[in-house]
Amino acid sequence: MPSLTFSERFHEIRTGFERPFWVANISELFERLSYYAVLASLARYLHESLNLSVEQAGSLTGLFGFVWIVAAFGGTLADRLGFRRSLSLAYLILSCSYFLLGSIGSAWFTPVRGTVPLVPLVTFLLILPAFGVALVKPCVVGTTARASKENVRSIGYSIYYTLVNIGGAAGPYVASWVNRHISVENVFRVAALSVFAMFFAVLLFFKEPRRAEEPSVSLGQAVKNFGTVLSNPRFMIFLLIFSGYWIVYWQEFIILPLYVHDYINAKTDTDLMLVTGPLTVISLQMIFSLLSQKMPAFTAITLGTLISALAWILLILHPTVPMAVVTLIVVAIGEITQSPRYYEYVSRLAPLGQQGTYMGFAFLPIGIGSLVGGKFGGMLIHHFGEVTHQPDRIWWSVTGVGVATAALLWIYDKTFKTATALPAK
Repeated sequence: MPSLTFSERFHEIRTGFERPFWVANISELFERLSYYAVLASLARYLHESLNLSVEQAGSLTGLFGFVWIVAAFGGTLADRLGFRRSLSLAYLILSCSYFLLGSIGSAWFTPVRGTVPLVPLVTFLLILPAFGVALVKPCVVGTTARASKENVRSIGYSIYYTLVNIGGAAGPYVASWVNRHISVENVFRVAALSVFAMFFAVLLFFKEPRRAEEPSVSLGQAVKNFGTVLSNPRFMIFLLIFSGYWIVYWQEFIILPLYVHDYINAKTDTDLMLVTGPLTVISLQMIFSLLSQKMPAFTAITLGTLISALAWILLILHPTVPMAVVTLIVVAIGEITQSPRYYEYVSRLAPLGQQGTYMGFAFLPIGIGSLVGGKFGGMLIHHFGEVTHQPDRIWWSVTGVGVATAALLWIYDKTFKTATALPAK
């Protein structure tokens, strides 16, 4: 069969996607921009603007990752409500959440602060966005499947992944600009405005995409599928072990900004620094995908985990801002080595009819890593930074967790070598 010319391919792409595809995916770009703008500024906002201790700031920043745990349940709810209702509700929740987060220190918020202790108040407002993001993810991915013709569906997922990373890179950049020219509180308000605009975009332009011909999974069957996954000890052990990767990864948002500001250079634009990771992913993802395509999936997962773990040694050897940027590049290389193969591995483990549930559970290590990583990172920067004054030991501890995770993954693979090649029971 002859290959398509450029004009034929362009026509195929132009006509292969229905309008809901573009509305959903462009809205996802702005959702990711808002999410990463907030995450880039969150730790320093909590510590410097709300006067929480570094330990509390670290723990609460990690709590922001609660979104990934709720994501495991979002798909079922989105199917029940419909994508249009779910997306509009999600963006309304997110806009209110981000606005309230940025308003905690405002004068009009004083009565609330006087009634509710600060830490429980911040905790509640940090959990709230999770219910928005957990609805966005399955809606956008589901719309990509439903509103793409079969011949361009793989291109549709590439567009989705690219827009996600563009949003991830734009978020810290927007946070940097707003922080420098206005104030850190307004980072949260700009994020709120961004997703609030998407609320209207969905209402005005998004039409519910056609459903696939096969019937959707009932609520009872979904609950049964959840129980089946939870009762699969091999899979659950794997998810718990792999959570160690995310404990290491999330430190670039949880304690790296605080570390750079307090122990390297207080004038550093830490928001802008965090653009490094997403830009690296955008630039190198295709290259590393080609390089690792013949590598067994589990080997790529283990290797990526080890690369991201060892990256932090660079910062120990030479604690400067340029080396922090290099460290973020190497962490991102670890991410793009393991991430596509991780989802491939999970999808192959899933029995027929349970792929959606298994892929929902694939997000759990991200959430567990953020929750545990927040507490872990806050404890490290307090103990080694403020108590013993040995800040380099922060990164030795982080590296140790990553190396231990890679070792446990290797042991897991050797233990279940035969079983992992077969579908999960």
